[in-house]
Formats: sequence, structure tokens, C-alpha cells
Amino acid sequence: MILKLILISVVILGIGFIGFAISILVKKNGQFPETHIGKTEFLKKEGVSCATSQDKLEQAKAYKKGQYSKETILEKELGQL
Repeated sequence: MILKLILISVVILGIGFIGFAISILVKKNGQFPETHIGKTEFLKKEGVSCATSQDKLEQAKAYKKGQYSKETILEKELGQL
């Protein structure tokens, strides 16, 4: 009974993987669609970007202004003691 269930599950998963493979082969450039928030044209027009990208941009701005400290939080806390 359990072996039959496992076999059916493996077959269904196999069919799913084959379907994904065929869709990749048929699509132009053979790639998955970009799902990153920062790459979506509609969200760019609305001014929305992901938190990671915004953080990297702000860190780069601070570094250029010289307001960037390489100290870790632990080092800052130990310095205050």
C-alpha cells in the first residue's frame, strides 16, 4: 500500500519536472521569468524596489560621503562600555 503511494507520488513529480523542462525548451531564451521585484517594469514605474537593493544603494551613498563605518555592532557596543 505505502509502496504504491510512493510510486504514484514519484510518477506525478516526474511528470511535473518533465513539464517544466518542456516549457523551458519551448520558451524564448529558455529561461524562467524574472521574479525579482527590482526587475519588474511595472513596479519600477511605481517606484517600488526590493529592500535588499535599496539597502545596497544607501550603503553605497553613505560610503561615498564618508559616513560609512566598518565597525560591527559588537565593536560599537564594546567601545561604549
